Amino acid sequence: MTNHIRPAALIALALAFPLTALAQDGSVAISAPADGAKLQAAADNRVTYEIVPGSKGDHSHLYVDGKEIAVLRELKGSAPLKTLAAGPHEVCVKVVNKNHTPIGVEKCVKVMVE
Repeated sequence: MTNHIRPAALIALALAFPLTALAQDGSVAISAPADGAKLQAAADNRVTYEIVPGSKGDHSHLYVDGKEIAVLRELKGSAPLKTLAAGPHEVCVKVVNKNHTPIGVEKCVKVMVE
């Protein structure tokens, strides 16, 4: 008599493994500014972040409107956004490898500077 794995057991196994894989791939959270926030141009604007670099990540970079403005070596902290001109901006934290190449783990928020 041969052993057969029941379809329900296969589904349960398939659902369990992607969660483990996602946890290993890393994550980025930006707690401030919030997506859609209004910032003041003359204020000391900062981004507050928390990073799980995952197995392929080494450190992170901070970008404003697609331009790198800082290297983030800490897994949790904050960094200045430098002077932002009035108008819309996109702020991103991206996990990169040792060659400073983004690995696809990132978080972006859109802000409006007044």
